[in-house]
This record gives sequence, C-alpha cells and structure tokens, in this order.
Amino acid sequence: MIDPVVPDADLEVDASGLKCPLPILRAKKALAQLQSGQVLKVITTDTHAIQDFQAFSRQTGNALAAQVETDGGAIHFLRRR
Repeated sequence: MIDPVVPDADLEVDASGLKCPLPILRAKKALAQLQSGQVLKVITTDTHAIQDFQAFSRQTGNALAAQVETDGGAIHFLRRR
C-alpha cells in the first residue's frame, strides 16, 4: 500500500460500482483534462482496482501519489505526468 498521506485533488472521478477496465478508462479520460502536476482522485469498489491502478501508473508514467483502502473499495490519487 502506498503512503496514506493524501494530496488535495484537482478533479474527482467516482467509479464506484464499475468493474475493470471502466475505472481505468474513466481515470485516463479525466487525466487528459488535467495539467502536469495536478492530482486526480478516483473512487473505486472493484476488488482488483488497487493492482490495476498500480499497473496503470507504471505503464503511463502518471505517479500514484496515494491509495487508501475503504470499507467498500479504495481511493486512488494519481498525479498527472
């Protein structure tokens, strides 16, 4: 698990109830709206989302600033490259 100190988000996407690959696709679309260095917050309930967002971060070069597990899923913070 990444450091639980969460950054302020510039944009939020609620992908609750969506299964892979939809949370990643929503995040990708939202990141395109952000400037370099801005932070995207993505709320997910998919059980595989933590690993999916770690892989997405490695593949795209967008930093995974934090991941926080919640009762029903996880919240991911991606910093636009």
